[in-house]
Amino acid sequence: MEQDMEILQGVISSVVFENYDNGYTVLRLSLGGGQTVTVVGTIPLPVVGEQLMVTGKWGNHPSYGKQFEAEFLERMMPQTTSGILSFLSSRTIRGIGPKMAARIVDHFGEQTLQVMEREPVRLAEVTGISPQKAAEIGEAFRLQMGVRQLMEFFALHQLPAELAVRTYKIYGDAAVELLYDDPYLLMDEGLDAPFGAVDRFAIELGVAGDDPRRLEAGVLFELNYNLSAGHSFLPQDKLIAATAQLLFVEAELVQQAVERLLQAERLVRCTLAGIVVVYLPQLYEAETYCTRRLLEFASLEFPEPRGLDKKVGQVAQESGIDYSAEQEQAIRRAATSGLLMITGGPGTGKTTILNGILSLLGQMQLRCVLAAPTGRAAKRLTEVTGEEASTIHRLLEASVDPHTGKMVFVRDAGNPIQADAVIVDEMSMVDVQLLYSLLQAIPQGKRLILVGDPDQLPPVGPGFPFSDMLRAGVLPGVRLVEIFRQAQKSLIVMNAHRVNQGQMPELKVTSSDFFFLRRQTEEQLASTIRDLCTTRLPKNMGIPPEQIQVLCPTRKGGVGTIALNQLLQQALNPASPEKKEHQSGQFLFREGDRVMQIRNNYDILWKKLDGSAVGTGIFNGDMGVITSIDSNQETMTIVFDDRQAQYDFTQLNELEPSYAVTVHKSQGSEYRAVILTAWNASAYLLSRSILYTAITRARELLILVGREDIVAAMTENAKRSRRYSGLKLRLQGKVE
Repeated sequence: MEQDMEILQGVISSVVFENYDNGYTVLRLSLGGGQTVTVVGTIPLPVVGEQLMVTGKWGNHPSYGKQFEAEFLERMMPQTTSGILSFLSSRTIRGIGPKMAARIVDHFGEQTLQVMEREPVRLAEVTGISPQKAAEIGEAFRLQMGVRQLMEFFALHQLPAELAVRTYKIYGDAAVELLYDDPYLLMDEGLDAPFGAVDRFAIELGVAGDDPRRLEAGVLFELNYNLSAGHSFLPQDKLIAATAQLLFVEAELVQQAVERLLQAERLVRCTLAGIVVVYLPQLYEAETYCTRRLLEFASLEFPEPRGLDKKVGQVAQESGIDYSAEQEQAIRRAATSGLLMITGGPGTGKTTILNGILSLLGQMQLRCVLAAPTGRAAKRLTEVTGEEASTIHRLLEASVDPHTGKMVFVRDAGNPIQADAVIVDEMSMVDVQLLYSLLQAIPQGKRLILVGDPDQLPPVGPGFPFSDMLRAGVLPGVRLVEIFRQAQKSLIVMNAHRVNQGQMPELKVTSSDFFFLRRQTEEQLASTIRDLCTTRLPKNMGIPPEQIQVLCPTRKGGVGTIALNQLLQQALNPASPEKKEHQSGQFLFREGDRVMQIRNNYDILWKKLDGSAVGTGIFNGDMGVITSIDSNQETMTIVFDDRQAQYDFTQLNELEPSYAVTVHKSQGSEYRAVILTAWNASAYLLSRSILYTAITRARELLILVGREDIVAAMTENAKRSRRYSGLKLRLQGKVE
């Protein structure tokens, strides 16, 4: 017979485990009379001292024994002064520690929680609490209570617990009522909930399969989902077919939904090269605006400065470089062109030209600003030019609108960048939306110089604007093809070009900067990587572990990034009584670990280590080291190069260990030594562009470990996923 449900009531005495991503918790519940039991289940944001009434069944875990599996719960706020003190002392409310909790409870007694909820301004009556601090505590209390209630509602309907925080920030206490009215609000920008979970939720609430809200949400989801695949639009027939299949409805109903969305200006339709296509409005605006501004820049010609020959000669003399004809042409064109694209592979002199252009524009007394898509790319740009460079996001002064939670840029057409020339490196990583924001912030009549390698991986976001701009054939640019003599001595450079031309890299040479180590099993490969990072490279070549980066085509498998990060963490930063740890989801973070930010966060505060500046924003691909973990405050401190940032435990789903990272995540970075795995993965990941990009990440040493046949398969696989992008056609004027 099915076991009957039971009800337990008690006080949380300790929290054993908590997963912030999904709310799953293991806690100890004191039932009174000295009896304490283990309770497991979805119990978001549990607090020691909190009273719970849980409904569920008893189970027996093979490792942990008897435990109560909660299916429903009711929270009861503490009523006694001792219970309230225990609750507030647990640091569940930001800004309140045990000492402040004691002062607050001493002053307000059993009325403490009512005061915090209804009259937080009165907290200023307590010694040491200013009116501003009182307001902050009240807001933190309101947010905590509201989020917890919303998390419970989400858990009941199998919606991701982490989504509750974003939802509450946008809709506040009205969230539940609004979602009952239209559950597909969760698909809006800034929430980006998984469609399957939202659709199940909507159907639970009684939304019909052919409900217009469901049909329209499905159409918008398909377009938004395909942004992650790099598509700026979808052909209308493919959009309708995909949505009909997703929702299990007739195509005619989807067509009607598309027409309604077009009428409501939530979609844009046009014809490109004879094909009817459908855009989200923001992508249509981005493409059309970029087209117009790029053609404006390209049409702009500045008069040749007086004494140009002498100035170019002085540039060459100062650098000590005898420029080739194509290099000198590129430098001279920078003096007169509104737009200049410079492209080429490793060793072709892009950096040499860039330094020459900076010198020439400096002689012309023009103010230049330098930018790159990622923090590491910007740092490298600073190193090779000697000039300060920033990320594009920082150049545009990215921030978050507190009312909508969406990213905004301070720099735009009304508040443009103050510069005569804007120079952007690693342009292959820039998607069409970021290019749109950048072009908006550059005033008319200024210079734009774009540098990159279109043979590297395309951007993570929609479009491939740098490739489109080059292939359109209507914008001025210089393509560098000559590999200079010094670069020819590097097997890294020569093998990168061999791979790019579809030729097998040279794997037999053992006296250069590129080595191949053949391994036939996953165990051998993993063991070799561990030895290279811990002993062989540090001892034999003087390269410390922190200057070695392991790259993998894939996250999965025995030698994917997830498995290798666990292996390398144990080898390079083993557990120790002196090192604090915190488990978050599938990752165990430890003081001293190398970590990577995996999505843009414009809110995180940082400060320079020398105290010279403070700012906000840690971006996708930024790498750092965990310097401290505070379990009481539930915070983690991470140093990113010269900046220090503090994370709440609720933000740790934005971090991953980075002893090993995917090749995609390494874009824009350069490392002293790279170890690249060559092992089984999906055909999509075993591609020429993945191999080429990985090789070009190494500055001094590249070690390829694995199987020769995998290297051959990657070299031969020149397929690139097709992206629906209209920028090339628009630049060529092929729009109907």
